[in-house]
Amino acid sequence: MSFRPTSDIFGYELLFNPTIDHYRALWTGSFPTSFINSLITSVASTTLALIIGVPASYSLSRGNFKSSRHISMWILVTRMAPPIAFTIPFFLAYRFLGLSDTLVGLIIVYLTFNLALVIWMMQPYFDSVPRELEEAAWIDGCSVWSAFFRVILPLTSPGLAATAVICFILSWNDFFYALVLTRTNASTAPVAIVNFIQYTGWQWGRIAAAGVLIMLPVVIFSIFVRNYLVRGLAAGGVKE
Repeated sequence: MSFRPTSDIFGYELLFNPTIDHYRALWTGSFPTSFINSLITSVASTTLALIIGVPASYSLSRGNFKSSRHISMWILVTRMAPPIAFTIPFFLAYRFLGLSDTLVGLIIVYLTFNLALVIWMMQPYFDSVPRELEEAAWIDGCSVWSAFFRVILPLTSPGLAATAVICFILSWNDFFYALVLTRTNASTAPVAIVNFIQYTGWQWGRIAAAGVLIMLPVVIFSIFVRNYLVRGLAAGGVKE
């Protein structure tokens, strides 16, 4: 549909004269800015969630304190409520702090929910790594964090890749928070598609072209980490 001429947008023939007019029209409007906004917020929130969530998950996995299970449960609670339950508090707080319609505001929202996902997804991977490997690294002279970066992270890289892909997809495809908390400056690509739905008619060619462009970053990212992704999704829930 994205390559069909406007006059033949709903044609059912397999043979047609392709055109890139819909893609050209996208990049002459405001869509490129929204696309870049989506890329910035998704990459930043995913990166921050991994930087904060992976050490936190490792601490909960290796910690011997009694409240570790309660902390894990409270972290999971943040994912139980529907998104609309957090909308009004975020909206009021952002209006007071001046974060409405900003990329920083969206990154904070996505980080809040991706952080819980990272902690819960990575904890089974850390649990599956034998503690003897860390103890051997300590005997060889590694510190706690040196053993974490040199031994534990390489062994859990499949889970790290799977977690990163899922966090990126959730941030990239978000529509609800971006619609409520942004207007023009921080509008993302999924929200920008709504602009092609007008009273005079739906611009199906641009909607289809925008859909293809929105899918491309996720597909490219998944291709680069596909080997880790398959192993990570298969290994995370298996324990001996």
